[in-house]
Amino acid sequence: MSDATLTPPAKAERRWLAPTLLALVIVAALYLVVVVYATGEVLLALTLLVIAALAVWIYSAKATYAFRYLFPGIAAALVFVVFPMLYTITIGFTNYSSRNLLEFPRAEAYFLSDTFRAEGSSYEFSLHPAGAEYRGRLVDAESGAAFQFGPLALAADRRLEVAAEPEPAGAAALPEPVTLKELIGHQKALKGITVALPDGRKVGMAGLREFAAVQPLWVKQPDGSLKNQENGSVIRANPVSGFFETEAGEKLQPGFQVGIGWDNYRRIFTEARFREPFVRIFVWTVLFSALTVLFASSLGMLLAVLLNWDALRFKGSYRMLLFLPYAVPGFISILVFKGLFNQNVGEINLILSSLFGIKPQWFSDPLLAKVMLLIVNTWLGFPYMMVICMGLIKAIPADLYEASAVAGAGPLTNFWSITLPLILKPLTPLLISSFAFNFNNFVLIALLTGGRPDFIDTSVPAGTTDLLVSYTYRIAFQDSGQNYGLAAAISTVIFLMVAAVSLVQMRFTKVVEDEKR
Repeated sequence: MSDATLTPPAKAERRWLAPTLLALVIVAALYLVVVVYATGEVLLALTLLVIAALAVWIYSAKATYAFRYLFPGIAAALVFVVFPMLYTITIGFTNYSSRNLLEFPRAEAYFLSDTFRAEGSSYEFSLHPAGAEYRGRLVDAESGAAFQFGPLALAADRRLEVAAEPEPAGAAALPEPVTLKELIGHQKALKGITVALPDGRKVGMAGLREFAAVQPLWVKQPDGSLKNQENGSVIRANPVSGFFETEAGEKLQPGFQVGIGWDNYRRIFTEARFREPFVRIFVWTVLFSALTVLFASSLGMLLAVLLNWDALRFKGSYRMLLFLPYAVPGFISILVFKGLFNQNVGEINLILSSLFGIKPQWFSDPLLAKVMLLIVNTWLGFPYMMVICMGLIKAIPADLYEASAVAGAGPLTNFWSITLPLILKPLTPLLISSFAFNFNNFVLIALLTGGRPDFIDTSVPAGTTDLLVSYTYRIAFQDSGQNYGLAAAISTVIFLMVAAVSLVQMRFTKVVEDEKR
């Protein structure tokens, strides 16, 4: 319906509809940004704010009308590509690890929440269910006086002060107390509860079955240091190491996150324990990616040429059988090959043993482990290359082959002079993306070899079949230090390497094409 056919009230309603919807979207977006910022995710909140601002500008300005259809894709790229990349790069400049997991305020709060038992009476404690919540019961060990407090909705990481009341005479008995296992599960939440008795004294959890008078163990001093009220010692936060340290230099857990600049990148290239395995793994990663692309594309191209042979019978059946490896989920194929290559009971070694009397050590010999990886990855990759090459070959004009046949050329001449030159140009972007994919082929390494056999001359977790991505994973999640900051720095280096190699390959391809012209 055009504007000319609308009545004046309908025109006014339509005129206000778009601004109203835009205002609602802006309010919702700002609310989401505030919520995300309140959770401490500053970088994500900033990203969402930029996306919201771009959305308002693009969908409200007439000059940006053409971008309205592109913006959803741009927004998705910002959230799912740019933001994770920036977040990873940011972590690479910190000491973020399993030892330095918390932000400074939370680490400080952890120390300030610690308590010690002071002089005074102790109380037997029991926890009783009260519907969806709980009630606590305290009994004075000396006088036998009983007190109750609650009901409580137990939640960890929360400080709570509750008042206890004397248990009235003849009161209905509380339900049976919770089991010891359940009590242990609520221990962290119970430690955050302070109970105020009727006489003004305050008690806290001193044991699983005991409450007693407690006092804060640490008190914050005017200079920011923390003083131990039990023994008088003092600890100070070290903004360089990310730990609270005693006067003797002892580091106390938990640590906190601090910015360390380029230190993680310096460690990668200067510390021998990181540099030596990094260089070796980088060389193997490049070889693995290049050889995988070479073998898979060569085999796929060869099969595509054979399947386009007119005299070949049952071509449809052959295509289906050769495409099956790609149709089966990759992780299943990898696990099947892991069983086939088993050194003791695998079918491959059983056949080799019966024919040649040998049993190769596929998983313990570094060279054979690499050969096994290339065999399996070629098997996983050639069907896709075969299908792509078959489609490209079908697009080649048939009269070129007819003219070649008239000139007396054979199949090899046709391949090198007609087929390969015409399919190589459209195939090049796929080869580059395949190289980048195999550069980060974590699933194959994790499921087949786990990066092993390990190097015997390194102190960090690194193996002869590790790729850079699996090496990063082992540093971040399997090393005793779980150094996420170092792993993020290595991930950033990997990204830059893949980007550089891809740009060089694309540039080289463009130069070759220009020379041919």
